[in-house]
Order: sequence, then C-alpha cells, then structure tokens
Amino acid sequence: MIKKYLFALVLVCITTVISFNNSLALPTHDSQGKELPSLAPMLEKITPAVVNVSTRGSYSGNSQLPAFLNDPFLRRFFKFDIPEHRQMPQSHALGSGVIVDAEKGYVLTNNHVIDDASEIVVTLKDGRKKVAELIGTDPQTDIALLKIETGDLTAIRLADSDKLQVGDFALAIGHPFGLGQTVTSGIISGLGRSGLGIEGYEDFIQTDASINPGNSGGALVNLHGELIGINTAIFSKSGGNIGIGFAIPVNMARSVMDQLIKHGSIQRGVLGVQIQDLTPELASAFGVKETHGAIVAQVIPGSAASKAGVKAGDIIVAVNNKPVGNSTTLRNYIGLKRPGDAAHLKILRGSKSIELKAIIGGNEQSSAQPVKSASTLGFDGKKLHPSLAGALFGNNTTGSGVQVLSITPASPAWQSGLRKNDRIIAINRYRIDSISDLQELSKQKSNKAIALNIHRGSSALFLVLQ
Repeated sequence: MIKKYLFALVLVCITTVISFNNSLALPTHDSQGKELPSLAPMLEKITPAVVNVSTRGSYSGNSQLPAFLNDPFLRRFFKFDIPEHRQMPQSHALGSGVIVDAEKGYVLTNNHVIDDASEIVVTLKDGRKKVAELIGTDPQTDIALLKIETGDLTAIRLADSDKLQVGDFALAIGHPFGLGQTVTSGIISGLGRSGLGIEGYEDFIQTDASINPGNSGGALVNLHGELIGINTAIFSKSGGNIGIGFAIPVNMARSVMDQLIKHGSIQRGVLGVQIQDLTPELASAFGVKETHGAIVAQVIPGSAASKAGVKAGDIIVAVNNKPVGNSTTLRNYIGLKRPGDAAHLKILRGSKSIELKAIIGGNEQSSAQPVKSASTLGFDGKKLHPSLAGALFGNNTTGSGVQVLSITPASPAWQSGLRKNDRIIAINRYRIDSISDLQELSKQKSNKAIALNIHRGSSALFLVLQ
C-alpha cells in the first residue's frame, strides 16, 4: 500500500515538473487513453540538431579493439589499461556535435574529437552525410567549430548557463559507442568544477546524465530544449559511466565560437596579476565580510592591471558586473577576452570598494595564474639586501623585505606554509622592511589572524598565520 502511495507521489512530482511548458513536454497516452508525461515532443524538435561526427587521420590505435574503444574520448579521459597498440594509417573516430546556426551551418564539437583529422564527416539524424570545414579550434577549452553545407538543417537554441542551478534537470544527447543517437536524463550535480586537469580553462557543469564514449561534443540540454553545455568528459576508473560527467558551459563555448567566427583563432586576454582564492582565513585577516573573490598576490610591472591601478592585496570581486567566485573564475573571465577588450573591475581595497577599468593585454607569459598556497609561528629572518633580492627573486624585485632563514618544524609558521628563503613583503598589506617589523608581527598575532604577502621564486602569494 505504501509503495502505491509513493509511486503516485513520484508520478505527481514528475507531472508537475514536466507540465511547466506544455509546448515542449506534452503528455502522451497509454493504451487506456490516460495521459502520461513525456519529453518526446520536445526531443523530436531538437534531436535533429545533434549530429554524429566521424574523422579520418593518422593515429595510434589497435585494430583488434572494437571501434568504440579507439574513441579519443575514451583514450583521453578514462583511467584503465588499453592493450598495446600500433600505428594505424587511418582512424575513424566517433563523436558528436551540435548544430547551433542552421542558416550558416555552424556545428560545435570537442577539439579532441577532430584533433589531427584530415577529413571530418558530419552525419545528420536523417542519415545525410556532409563533409565539414574546420573553422577553428581552442584546445585549452576543448572546443572546435565546424561548418557544413546548409539546407534543411535544425539548430538548437542556446541558453544562459550562468543561470543554471544544482538540481536543474538535464538531458545528454549524443552517439555513444556508435549505437546511434541516444538520450539520457539526470540533473545538474555541480557547477564551476575546475582543477580536474582536463583542460587549460575549466568551468565544468557536472551531471549524472549518462555520458559515454561517443558522447564527446554532444548536447547537454534543459527541459526547454535549450543547449546548456557541450558534453566533454566523465570521471571513471573502469571506462563505464558512474554518474559523474562533465560538460563545457554553453556561455564559454559561445565566447570561443564568437572569436573563431570573427577572427579564426583564439587570443588569450591577460590582466597581468598573480591571484589566489579568498579563503575564510584570508577574509578574516583582511577584515572583509566577502566570501568570494580573487586576491591579487602580485601585479606584473607594466601589465594591464598595473596600468589600471590594481595593487597587491586588492580583492577582485567582479568583472564587467559578473561576480568573481574565486581565482579560477577570474582567470576564465579574462582568458576568454581578447587583447584590447575592456575589463571593469570591482575591487575591495581595505574597507573601500573601488572600480577600475583595465584594457586587457595579450602577453601569455604574464597571464593571471591562480597561485597554489602551501597546504600546510616560529621563524628567524633578516633584512634582505636589494642586491641579494635581485639574485634570489629576479632583477624586477623592488625594496628589500625580510628573508626567512629558518623555521621551527610543526610551528604555526610552518603549518601556514612559510618556508626557508621565502621573502616576506608585507603584513596585512603593510610593507615589511626590517626585523622590527617581524617583532611587531608577534604582537598582531595575539589579536587576530594575519596575512603575509610572500614572494617565493617567481611567484607571489598570501599565507595566513593564526
């Protein structure tokens, strides 16, 4: 009896969710004429926009393996052993793609699907095959843009992926294992996933909608039938789906696509700062209530940030009115801009909120890179002579600071991440230039956590001593 009530409750919930847009998710009928919720009408409209992508080109493969095991998605992301392989003259990699402009024939897919291909063939849902032209690629976001001959094509609408929430329903559409077009369902399991080591610029949507080899480059859509992401990878140790899949947000894909259409290539914007996440400990040390943002650990002389007036210790909380959640968010925002674009920065400097305008630069060497803090007080130091500072930390080092000579193991300084030969530049944004400043450090320690601005080699970062 209880099971019947639970089943009825689940059915009511599903019906409520689906019925929000009758034009897309219309009810169907069972054999007795009763209405049942279905996504079939919506899928009928959008699945023609999801295509199969096959390629030919030299690669290292194994002729003894099934075709789907030579899928570049599988070889690249799954962590299991594939038998020894030998060089093959031709490949026939299988992936997916999404038509995003029917009038111009633009198709989005993954870079790893078409990488090193000498020929790319797009197969539509109705079986028509079209040779695709490669407009451009961006390996750092794993996006590629293709163009096919127009004529009776169906495109998918693009959603605003910034509005996604964990718990939103999601459908993955693609061609897994060469079986033909397949639709799987799930929810948005997580947002802003980064640090996975898959791409250079990561801001993945995580979903439990099944994504498998051959789904690469396929569509992740919402219940309105709008594209919210490009399926690109899964986390798996066996090669099978375990409910952890990743898609590139459509807003990131759209930004890359726009550059490729307009310029044919991607140029990375550079702000010229070294940054790190605003942690609760650093927020306390800086005396701010913000829970999100990126702290500027160092400003590169002559960079866009330097010219705009950004200073070490500033906390960047928004760019062009978009909130900056952490250092990765800021790096993605800036990296998807082109040199010469304007970036309006909202900054916290002490108790003040200020706005600065930076004109993005283009020197990849000075790109904003998140600084990795040490995972983990007693130490001795000495005033660092400017000449020694130049030898240890580079000729562009200004001032002296204090060099750390030794640290007591397991001390608060050690646990905070401070190490021998680190150069302490500032305490809570106040310049350090003598041993007496270090002595003042112990007095401040008794009152609250303190933030040390450290130079370590060519990097700069903040450490919190508690």
